[in-house]
Amino acid sequence: MLGFWPGISRFPPLVEKFVTNSAPRKDSLACLPFSCATVSNTMASNTHHDPAELGELERGILSIIWRLGSVTAEQVREELDRPLKDSTVRTVLRRLEEKGYLEHSVDNRTFLYRPAESRQRVAGRAVKRIVDWFCEGSVEALLVGMVDSKVLDRTELQRLATRIAEAQKASAAHDQKEAKS
Repeated sequence: MLGFWPGISRFPPLVEKFVTNSAPRKDSLACLPFSCATVSNTMASNTHHDPAELGELERGILSIIWRLGSVTAEQVREELDRPLKDSTVRTVLRRLEEKGYLEHSVDNRTFLYRPAESRQRVAGRAVKRIVDWFCEGSVEALLVGMVDSKVLDRTELQRLATRIAEAQKASAAHDQKEAKS
């Protein structure tokens, strides 16, 4: 008999594994016979994963999660433009989490997935890979190529220059403020 639950001599397998672990993990699901807790989990993520290696389904699921914010596997499955089994969607969600793109929390045994990184940060990593591969690390060469191939027009390039200048001013002001404190 387990002393703190009268009449219970054995836990269900999942609970027994949790209870008998010598060092409970901080992110483990605490679900005992009469109580469930909402917990959060950030898996050891691979923030160096190359976004260029994402498949079409992975990119589609990420797009849905970036658009909706926090979703269940069922919501993702309903949003997809093709019918997939629930197990397929859950496997892709788990793999995206392992790669560092998603995090999840558990609410009453339901996994809620949310982005671990913004769309812009992932895009930035993808562009960095392109810059490294094709432009020998030169962002200038990339931008010139984008203008030459009419991906960017001069108006968009001017807007970018203005935003960069504003960001540099804000960063300099922040650095000065920190230096004073």
